[in-house]
Amino acid sequence: MTELRAQPVTVIRDAHEADLSSVLEIHNANIATSTAIWDEEQVGLDDRRAWFQARTAAGLPILIADIDGAVAGYASYGPWRPKSGYRYSVENSVYVADRFQRRGVATALLTELVARARHSGTVHAMIAAIESSNTGSIALHERFGFRTVGELPQVGWKFERWMDLTLMQLTLPIDPANGKQPH
Repeated sequence: MTELRAQPVTVIRDAHEADLSSVLEIHNANIATSTAIWDEEQVGLDDRRAWFQARTAAGLPILIADIDGAVAGYASYGPWRPKSGYRYSVENSVYVADRFQRRGVATALLTELVARARHSGTVHAMIAAIESSNTGSIALHERFGFRTVGELPQVGWKFERWMDLTLMQLTLPIDPANGKQPH
């Protein structure tokens, strides 16, 4: 007789400062081993704390995927560019710890992140800037309705090679006159 095991439940919740050491671990692993983050030097807890405080002070979401008390991944969005004309555009980020890959964590995080953007009344364009060979991330974003709007060849350098950047966009309806979703 085959024993059936219940799959652990992924809970998506707002991040707390107590999550930052786990967020740091995921962030630095992506710096060290992937092209998801184009930094080449790992960062310390003070960096992630400043990032957390800036995002939360601005009312921007930082989400945690929690599986049985472990931080399996995190997602957030922040300003696309610093000029005021871009105030309705954000760039999203989704990162999953290696040991939780291919378990639906990124899908769960992006589902909630897009829902938060839709309900914010202040996000019209959500942009994903993805290293072009990251076909998994591109496919994930396509499933959510993001479409490729541009490709920038050889704009990054990491791991002794040039990297291309694919820009994807999800457009959400808002009314800039009142900052709310139109009916």
